[in-house]
Amino acid sequence: MAGKRQIVLLRGINIGPNNRIPMPALRELLTGAGFADVRTYVQSGNVVLTSDATPGALGKQCEELIAAEFGLTIPVVTRTRAELAAVVRRDPLGGVAEDPKRYQVSFLSAKPGPAVVRKLESLAAGDERFTAVGREFYTWHAAGVARSKLWAAIAGKGLGVTATSRNWTTVTTLLQMADE
Repeated sequence: MAGKRQIVLLRGINIGPNNRIPMPALRELLTGAGFADVRTYVQSGNVVLTSDATPGALGKQCEELIAAEFGLTIPVVTRTRAELAAVVRRDPLGGVAEDPKRYQVSFLSAKPGPAVVRKLESLAAGDERFTAVGREFYTWHAAGVARSKLWAAIAGKGLGVTATSRNWTTVTTLLQMADE
């Protein structure tokens, strides 16, 4: 298959006992559906593959395949390799984010409204930082996410768009995988 490298990000899988999807089964499903060079990274629903589909069509197709195979309704957010490279190049909080596991990028299905962005900006407390750029939120949680009101708001469902977050290590690893 010709096509372009794309990144498929599943929201909310393999966290606790719910929404369990084994990565080997997911790779097999996507390969069987005709996608090429299907690779996964860790257990949280990170897939790099090659497809001719537009990112939106790819996401919808993956949601349908997952529903049919696993009986789960899992939102999917997609980015092309070029879009992910732009996210990494931008790195607006790289100057303050000292620990890549506490530096999060939230990938959104669409650009959020300004009221949502203002609300999230107001929730950043202490050393936390928040930057919204297009369809991504960059957040630095110096003290971690456990008690963060900002993190709770981003991880919740009140954004008006689908969001799924990855730490900086995962983001940069997915870009490396897309380049292999």
